[in-house]
Amino acid sequence: MSQTTTPNTAAGGVADFLDTRLGASKAVRGLSRKLFPDHWSFMLGEIALYSFIVLLLSGTFLTLFFVPSMGMTTYEGAYAPLNNVPMSEAYASTLRLSFDIRGGLLMRQVHHWAALLFIASMTVHMFRVFFTGAFRKPRELNWMIGSVLALLGLGAGFSGYSLPDDLLSGNGLRIIDGVIKSIPVVGTYLSFFLFDGEFPGESIIPRLYIVHVLLIPGLILALVGAHLGLVFWQKHTQYPGPGRTNQNVVGFPLLPVYAAKAGGFFFVVFGIMALFGSFVSINSVWNYGPYDPSPISAGTQPDWYILFIDGALRLMPGWEWTVAGFTISFNILIPGLILPGLMTGILIAWPFLESWASGDRREHHVLDRPRNVPVRTAAGVAAIVFYTVLALAATNDLLATHLGLSINDITWTLRFTAILGPPIAFWITKRICLGLQRHDRELALHGRETGRIVRTADGEYFEVHEPLNEYDRWLLVQHDARRPIELPPDVDENGVARPGARKDRIRQKLSRWFYEDRIEPLTPSELAASHAEHEHALEAGEGEERPVVTTGR
Repeated sequence: MSQTTTPNTAAGGVADFLDTRLGASKAVRGLSRKLFPDHWSFMLGEIALYSFIVLLLSGTFLTLFFVPSMGMTTYEGAYAPLNNVPMSEAYASTLRLSFDIRGGLLMRQVHHWAALLFIASMTVHMFRVFFTGAFRKPRELNWMIGSVLALLGLGAGFSGYSLPDDLLSGNGLRIIDGVIKSIPVVGTYLSFFLFDGEFPGESIIPRLYIVHVLLIPGLILALVGAHLGLVFWQKHTQYPGPGRTNQNVVGFPLLPVYAAKAGGFFFVVFGIMALFGSFVSINSVWNYGPYDPSPISAGTQPDWYILFIDGALRLMPGWEWTVAGFTISFNILIPGLILPGLMTGILIAWPFLESWASGDRREHHVLDRPRNVPVRTAAGVAAIVFYTVLALAATNDLLATHLGLSINDITWTLRFTAILGPPIAFWITKRICLGLQRHDRELALHGRETGRIVRTADGEYFEVHEPLNEYDRWLLVQHDARRPIELPPDVDENGVARPGARKDRIRQKLSRWFYEDRIEPLTPSELAASHAEHEHALEAGEGEERPVVTTGR
């Protein structure tokens, strides 16, 4: 009697093969029980992951037809305005991809939109992590990995943006060449090495191609794997709520709930990028023509993630010093290298600065409400304002032509705004956070205002407040008190200086900057006293002889 192998038995055989050799059942069982909190903001990181997957898929298609060569050719193709025009093989193959290869233009545009969404979603995801304090112990390493991933995303975007060898991307490479040459002493040597001779050379496109399709994607894949591995290894962060502590996770299991939601969300993200690639034109390189070092395209800007560097270069005054025969171009060195380096250094070091200032060495798995950490929230808003001003500066020529204003007036206005805007934004945001904390404190103490005025038998008037339920009240009072650290005196009773006193003074100043202006969380005794006062007021109001007077709001 013959026996037919069914799909179920075949799948069972494969599962048994993997289990007996790899112990797969134990891993699957552990993963299926892994809990993930359910909140929309946790999907921001998934958008970045799905965008990267689309980048890999569309990029694989593009590599089949793109020619990474700066060798000269004469274009003869479907785009008639550029026929018989000398250009590089890279630019000619980009035109062929756009007009002659079926689906080529769609893939180019999907790839470009996916790149923009990849960096944008990483940026917003890091905003969420920063403002909620998800970078605190034990996730400092994951924050550093995420910061490096963001830098690699910028590198991948710029290297891919430069590959078509059109006039716009070539001008971007010219700016990079100038930034590199601004490095004292070694700048010209580094530029010569990168371009294999004088700019633009004949090797930069092949080199960028290797960086774009091999080096950076490999590093991103490795770091994404490490990033996700740490997320699985450590408990997932969760927003404050009933039953949520640093010792548990409240959410849904990976299988089947979370996996089904994540799989559906991938196709939503993919569909949106396909729609944008189909109907919204981007990076129309045929409008710019092939790269020629002599002309400069007017009214054009790089992709949004590079705008801040372009804007910083436009705002920086023309400062140059000559030292020992070497010209130091601060007008390029500071905005092109020093400023991005400082921004990156502060970004990576922030978890350790905050931990050092607070002296907090505990593990944190419950997220902060941004209002409860006013200095961190204000610093983040100030950074966003600073970046926005620099991005606007990169469009100063467009603002001048479209609004009929003087480009010099716009530049000087943005210079002052770049200096004064972040501190003002910091102060306003900090005051708003403290005001929201005071409001939360009053709300937890006295409840919500009802607008109902009651007169007691003794003729006393008071407004009836509706007390919060225990869950809403807990959300307002659950955060820890954050106070500046207290250090022992710099010298003991014998006048001997304490070792490390100077370093501790710096730490104490940083701690005071973080935590001196604060609203203390409510204590259980204050809540109990407020509750008793409220009950007494209601009992006094029960003996009223006149009808309730209601005021409209």
